[in-house]
Amino acid sequence: MAGLQPGTPNPTALTVHTRSRVLEIAFADGAEFKIPFELMRVYSPSAEVQGHGPGQEVLQTGKREVNVVELEPVGNYAVKPVFSDGHESGIFSWNYLYFLGSEQARLWAEYVQRLEAAGMQRDAPMAAAAGHACSSH
Repeated sequence: MAGLQPGTPNPTALTVHTRSRVLEIAFADGAEFKIPFELMRVYSPSAEVQGHGPGQEVLQTGKREVNVVELEPVGNYAVKPVFSDGHESGIFSWNYLYFLGSEQARLWAEYVQRLEAAGMQRDAPMAAAAGHACSSH
């Protein structure tokens, strides 16, 4: 997901709203999104969340109150949020943020379905990662 895909518009404004816990982003094509931090954290593009291949995704829970405490630029193509739970390994490219913003209703529904299928609650604490020895995070 890193980098820009051809045709992805550049952002024209980016605002972190810590009180309402949303990232507001506007793009050159006129699209504007308010992406909840919880959605960003649950769908972080990092290996810690996505795994290293299909089926290795780690279901995230307990992220309702997560905040973005820092937003670091990554070149001219992305940002790296530092979340209040310590997660900071996800690089959110402009095209990934556009995807999250434009698909957030569908992504949220998928997240709720994954929680239900796993018998988990949205606010449950994260289970300790068992045996994950990835050195990339």
